[in-house]
Amino acid sequence: MPYTLELIQFLLKSSKEQIEDYIEDIHPADILDAIHQYDGDKFQILNKLPDDIVADIIDQAEDEEKYELLTMFPTAKQKEIVDEMSSDELVDLLGSIDEEEKNSIIVKMDLEDAEEVKELLAYHPHTAGGIMATEFVAIKENMTVGETLKFLQKEAPDAETAYYIYVLANNGILKGVVSLRDIVVNDFNSLIIDIMNEKAISVPVDMDQEEVGHIFEKYGFLTMPVVDHENIMLGIVTVDDIMEILSKEHTEDLYRLAGLKEGEKVAGTIKESVKSRLPWLFVNLFTAILAAATVSFFESTISQVVALATFMPIVAGMGGNAGSQTLTIVIRGIALGELTFENAKKVLIKEIGVGLSNGLILGLAVAALGYIWEKKPVFGLVIGIAMFLNLVAATTAGYIVPVTLKKLKIDPALASAVFVTTVTDVLGFFFFLGLATIFISHLI
Repeated sequence: MPYTLELIQFLLKSSKEQIEDYIEDIHPADILDAIHQYDGDKFQILNKLPDDIVADIIDQAEDEEKYELLTMFPTAKQKEIVDEMSSDELVDLLGSIDEEEKNSIIVKMDLEDAEEVKELLAYHPHTAGGIMATEFVAIKENMTVGETLKFLQKEAPDAETAYYIYVLANNGILKGVVSLRDIVVNDFNSLIIDIMNEKAISVPVDMDQEEVGHIFEKYGFLTMPVVDHENIMLGIVTVDDIMEILSKEHTEDLYRLAGLKEGEKVAGTIKESVKSRLPWLFVNLFTAILAAATVSFFESTISQVVALATFMPIVAGMGGNAGSQTLTIVIRGIALGELTFENAKKVLIKEIGVGLSNGLILGLAVAALGYIWEKKPVFGLVIGIAMFLNLVAATTAGYIVPVTLKKLKIDPALASAVFVTTVTDVLGFFFFLGLATIFISHLI
């Protein structure tokens, strides 16, 4: 029977003994949801749960909530919960709090665990070293399958995962990997060196976490070893952490494209939302003023041919849409590593080709519309050429802006949309009204 939210809440209100009979069958994420929905004293619920379950619940919580949940417990209980947490879970927790709070947790840890966590905290949080766990299963190549199985029975319960077993030399250098499946299907007397994969794919400790995520996506691994520059194995990255990271990265890019801070929540306060959105709206206001200033240069032209005001938004709007299409493709290509130095020129030529093709087709269509609307061939010619030029400019800007920002080490998702919109609006009005001014005698 599936555990619904109501059933989980009912169980959590039961006695400690009853909870322990069922709690292992419920995922920590579901328990956390039930606690969030509980109106009573949350500590009374959490205090009934085993330490390892509480540790898992804290790991499932948002970064800003992890420390809050831990500090509900007395100091002695906090130490027991911390002892149940893996190294990467502890780093996630410690990375979300200030220095004083961080030290208050570290002093509760065993000396060896504390030193290990301090070493992990020294890595940049957005690198493979910053997200790896140090609890992994390692064996020697001269062991047999039978010896390995006995070793796993002893060591696997404390490991982050035992799906892959890593083969290390005496100096810690990664020599290969053997899957749990290979261990199970081979004879007990088989040597690990005969069944292991010597070409184990690993990631360097300083690799960016998003790039690590792309490697996981490419190969479909559940875990991946992390090594230093001498190929000494330091830890592992697991797929659940990568899924969470990629989700956050994609959400962050989505928010930034809309000019929002990624911390804004649907259920946030008015003050938080205004603080998040207002700065970028001011930026957009500035770009809108630039577009308005461009239009103001051609006031006399518009006053003589009022129909120009009707068609201006079409040219600028279509340019904005075309620019957004290219921008989305290019930013995604940058994020996924699909856009590289080797294919950059080819992609640029392709996008310009798209702009020329779409500009020609839409230019002809809007030229026909302009002619039918005003019964003047020159009017159709003016808006058709303006549409063509603006779509070429839009697709070109949609490529150049994010690539340039990336080279300047600025997140392309953060500012590209503003620049591309400015280009398409300003140039769209300039092309259309400028051409109209040149041919004004044929339009009156």
